[in-house]
Amino acid sequence: MGASKGTPRRLGGGQSRCPCCGLPQDRVATAERDWVMLEPDMMPPAHTVPPDHRWIELSDGRVTVYGVCPPDPSQRCRIEHILACPAQPLPDLWPWLSALRGENARHAEREGAEPPPAPAQWPDAG
Repeated sequence: MGASKGTPRRLGGGQSRCPCCGLPQDRVATAERDWVMLEPDMMPPAHTVPPDHRWIELSDGRVTVYGVCPPDPSQRCRIEHILACPAQPLPDLWPWLSALRGENARHAEREGAEPPPAPAQWPDAG
């Protein structure tokens, strides 16, 4: 018996606990016949997720990376649990930004720069 209309058929996936944080994660088949662990119950707008991290659900329940830029503003996607896992370091999603941060850290070290002392009272910004 097939899946009802609008409900994708799951291909042997299911849910398991993340070995790092213990939270649930969805095991979903990919179009390439692999498996990916996705964050359950979360479908952010695709344009808010970097292209290499957008997982789009196909009609048969599998997922595929959706690198179209820019995506349709109404398109939703899924993300890997590792991006939301509190026990994992955030991956380097924007290498140029990581390189810039590293260069700024080296520059600050060369200059002997230190953050200014915090003011006793923050100015009223409102």
